[in-house]
Amino acid sequence: MLKQIEGSLGVAEAVALCRPEIICAYPISPQTHIVENLGAMVKKGTLQDCEFINVESEFAAMSVAIGGSVAGGRAYTATASQGLLYMAEAVYNASGLGLPIVMTVASRAIGAPINIWNDHSDSLSQRDCGWIQLFAEDNQEAVDLHIQAFKIAEELSLPVMVCMDGFVLTHAFERMDIPSQEQVDQFLPPYDPRQSLDPENPVSIGAMVGPEAFTEVRYLAHAHHLQAFAAIQKASDEFREIVGRKSGGLIDLYRPEDAEVMVIAMGSVIGTIKDVIDEMRADGKKIGLLSVKSYRPFPAAEVADALKGVKTAVVIDRALQVGIGGVVTDDVIRATRKMSDLDICGVIAGLGGRAITKHSLHQIFDMALKKDLPELYFLDLDKKVVEDQLKHEQEERHSGPMAEAIVKAVADLHKGEL
Repeated sequence: MLKQIEGSLGVAEAVALCRPEIICAYPISPQTHIVENLGAMVKKGTLQDCEFINVESEFAAMSVAIGGSVAGGRAYTATASQGLLYMAEAVYNASGLGLPIVMTVASRAIGAPINIWNDHSDSLSQRDCGWIQLFAEDNQEAVDLHIQAFKIAEELSLPVMVCMDGFVLTHAFERMDIPSQEQVDQFLPPYDPRQSLDPENPVSIGAMVGPEAFTEVRYLAHAHHLQAFAAIQKASDEFREIVGRKSGGLIDLYRPEDAEVMVIAMGSVIGTIKDVIDEMRADGKKIGLLSVKSYRPFPAAEVADALKGVKTAVVIDRALQVGIGGVVTDDVIRATRKMSDLDICGVIAGLGGRAITKHSLHQIFDMALKKDLPELYFLDLDKKVVEDQLKHEQEERHSGPMAEAIVKAVADLHKGEL
């Protein structure tokens, strides 16, 4: 059914169609509207046979999801930013125990300094936690990926994060096609967990594992992620057969034919990049786009294959490894380490919600075509503001709060422009 609704409500309706039995949540922007809507559905009875549990923290939310999943229930939660960090210990436990929990991460910057706007710092901080991570380009894909996530999670007995850009998607009103309950039931079978606690057949779940077996347990987690490549693509293909549209999968290519420069990106910036590529193609510039849909497991083989014959890869990274560079850039480098004729440029962009404009993208893509783009580039960075602060810190031991000084310097700069 076509609806013009907020992204958060679309996701809530998609989750409800999957018939969860346990929803536990602690509110944190920009995730709040998702769980608010699910709570309202449970209260009204439109979502039946589901217990909505209000908890005292994000750590408790994931702990309750773990308990519900171990008890044999289909479990869901959602979080963002500091909330994801607060539940980190339990996030690792969920994957280590092989529990098919689905969680929305409404991606948002991590403080300090405090910032509630969108980037990928939170979700990518957990890239090694053992969860599958799927990234949505728009709200339609966010709806579709949540439905696919339950199937992938339950087939592999692994937890799945669906990462959607906070505010940019969660609070945006778009036209979405919400599948029918019959379509979702046809796609997603009744919950049949691989493991659960049963008083009639008592087992231990989560026992201590010593050095003699821990490597094998961790390798098993790695093997499950290798199996996930096929499961993610299979879920996408089956969803397309039943619902009638392509969504999800491992990667997606846009205008890759004869591309000299290939842009690699995840999330909502993809729409803007597509517009820029169309404009540049109209001017005869050979540029294409590779959208990463599954970040974990990372589709290295598919990425390497898509970059054959490309001269330069430009990775748009919305999270920074301080002192090294972009997060996704490292994955692309690893995937293409045998391709000696490929230049890889990492572009740090959109941190803390800074706009990634078509004008700025045009500039860096032109730089890449001319081989002028450096290995690491910070989009729209005002270096003078930073250099002035570094000089001040060298000259004055008690230089005061760093972030506040930068904010004041930027504000003064903008006053000068006015």
